[in-house]
Amino acid sequence: MRQTNWVVITGAPCSGKTVVICRLAELGYLVVHETARAYIDAEIAKGRTVEQIRADEHAFERRILYEKLKIEAALSPEAHVFLDRGVPDSIAYFKSAGLDTTEPVRKSTLYRYKKIFLFDRLAFKKDAVRAEDDDEAARLDLLLEQSYRELGYPIVRVPFFSIQKRTEFILNHL
Repeated sequence: MRQTNWVVITGAPCSGKTVVICRLAELGYLVVHETARAYIDAEIAKGRTVEQIRADEHAFERRILYEKLKIEAALSPEAHVFLDRGVPDSIAYFKSAGLDTTEPVRKSTLYRYKKIFLFDRLAFKKDAVRAEDDDEAARLDLLLEQSYRELGYPIVRVPFFSIQKRTEFILNHL
């Protein structure tokens, strides 16, 4: 396991991660945007529907897991990077889909993150890409926390504030 300076920003769908990641990028920080969202957006641009993209849930979750691994393998462990979701998020998503978590658990031991920030949930809003509903988002919130804690990570919960205050909260808790 390699220690890194990477900071994970995670949370259930509709927790406000993306806007804070974008704010951090505006401030000049190196960020990695959410892999699943980027993949789904690219596939939709090719004419596929969300239902088609996620038809084989196991294949979809494995694709996202390996895309995250590929991205992380290209990062310097010494670099200060903010990640919109880390590899252990895949544990929660595999569990949520009723899939065997052996592979994402094993892959989650390749790198050790510097800090994990888990965003408190906001009101759920369905969009063209989200497959979850409010109940699933609540379940994912619990599974995400459980996945990181089982790997020995202390979790810093980020309460609901404005984008600016959430960004400051993260920067002040590094």
